[in-house]
Amino acid sequence: MKNTQRRDLQLPYISDEEVFEEQKKARRLTQALNTADRADFDAIRRIVKELLGKSEDAFVNPPFYCDYGSHIEVGKNFFANYNCTILDVAKVTIGDNCQMAPNVAIYTAGHPVHPDTRNTAYEYGIEVTIGDNVWIGGNTVICPGVHIGSNTVIGAGSVVTKDIPDWVIAAGNPCRVIRKITEADRKFYFRDREFDEAGWKHAQELMSKNKPQT
Repeated sequence: MKNTQRRDLQLPYISDEEVFEEQKKARRLTQALNTADRADFDAIRRIVKELLGKSEDAFVNPPFYCDYGSHIEVGKNFFANYNCTILDVAKVTIGDNCQMAPNVAIYTAGHPVHPDTRNTAYEYGIEVTIGDNVWIGGNTVICPGVHIGSNTVIGAGSVVTKDIPDWVIAAGNPCRVIRKITEADRKFYFRDREFDEAGWKHAQELMSKNKPQT
């Protein structure tokens, strides 16, 4: 079995010439993205669309780094802020309306723990899945194999080593659930600060428009 096939089956594999060849497209596209005119939003969107395996109206603030790009699938309205790194050896699947603050890193790649095994040059990739409406705080690291549920917030500086459920705020190193997100959170924009009257009225209008039709 070829190493590219082993990689895609999430088996241990070695990065050989065929693996490196598959990475060349992403390296060229990330170079184009990271050297693009930062005010040319249309050009950035075009490069991002070509780079990612699946996207719809995604926007990434460069610089951005990944191994393949084609292994990354994002839903509608994806946004990643400056200096995002996604090591997409295995598939990274991200749902609709997800936002990532600066310096978020998603790692599907890893190496054996024992030095003798690690020195064989074998490595692996284990998929990462993130649901809909997820906000990832700045300087968060998401490790191989993690699944993050929908409507969840990951606090800044977290290291996510295990699955996180839907509808929670989670943070820390290692990342742990702090509390549930409830209806009481709807009217607050930062901690105990509520929307002002005009802002809340407009927010309600936008929420009504965004509500799925039944």
